[in-house]
Amino acid sequence: MSLKADLVARIAAQGPITVADYMLQALLHPQHGYYTTRDPLGAAGDFTTAPEISQMFGELVGLSLAQSWLDQGAPSPFVLAELGPGRGTLMADILRAVSGVPGFIEAAQIVLVEASPVLQERQRETLKQYDVTWVADIANLPQHPLWLVANEFFDALPVRQFQRAGNGWRERCIGVSEGALTFGLSPVGPQAALDYRLEDTEDGDLVELCNPARAIVARIGAQIATQGGAALIVDYGDWRSQGDTLQALQDHQPVDPLAAPGQADLTTHVDFEALAQAATPAQFARVTPQGVFLERLGITARAQALATKLDGAALNDHIAAHRRLTHPDEMGNLFKVLGLYPANAAPPPGLTP
Repeated sequence: MSLKADLVARIAAQGPITVADYMLQALLHPQHGYYTTRDPLGAAGDFTTAPEISQMFGELVGLSLAQSWLDQGAPSPFVLAELGPGRGTLMADILRAVSGVPGFIEAAQIVLVEASPVLQERQRETLKQYDVTWVADIANLPQHPLWLVANEFFDALPVRQFQRAGNGWRERCIGVSEGALTFGLSPVGPQAALDYRLEDTEDGDLVELCNPARAIVARIGAQIATQGGAALIVDYGDWRSQGDTLQALQDHQPVDPLAAPGQADLTTHVDFEALAQAATPAQFARVTPQGVFLERLGITARAQALATKLDGAALNDHIAAHRRLTHPDEMGNLFKVLGLYPANAAPPPGLTP
């Protein structure tokens, strides 16, 4: 039985499901989930992330984390963690870039938070020269100072969607019509977690609520606030989300999110305001466009240095990669960076308070 048939049968028997439940099943179902059954990255997959575009991204992220570690007195041991590490490319680039920072790798306990068995195997191959620990849940991170990166992790966490109706909300749900999955709305009810959104929305407006993201960031913020460290969260979204941002990608093209659950990547835009608030008592840096963040860290100088060793098609690809990462019309403005850090420390380099 396909996942779609399984969901249709479940809904027929038990009633509509939430968007969050649908996303969870489509992405992480043990037999049919998108992430549990494949490597989704690269030209042969469905999307490409910044670390796969150019080594420069990971190198500069790594140097920002390493300088933050030095600024906080170079504690040892500390945890160097990544959420949703893909093929391990970002962590490999980070570790190569920081190899010249005295004591950093020796003090680091490298931990990858990954639920996909398929991707864990890819990460083991990419990082085979390093001592790496895998955990399936952030709750299992060692309790030491924490330097963490999450690139395109939070956009894949399941969200609930609510449409405003007066002073209440109707939850967007997924039902079945003529054998096909379809969107519908629940009866009107209160949603205490969205009371603050009554000030900036009108009847019919849709907002998204990602409780798993808040819970994860609360853990990260608590560890950084009490133990020390920093986090760099890179994703697409904005300070306060509004509207239906659920989208599906298959073969690098947008598709109907309900057409083939388990066969396409599902994401939503990240609400950085919600993440920053959940991180208390850790401090948060001003949300910064990815292009600005990378330029502050010297990506143009790094690109020029790498370009001296390239020519022909390789040089053209390199120039295109720099533009894709930084230009406002590409990833430069769409993607944002949120930094977390302790109250008695400076934000990670590339960010401002």
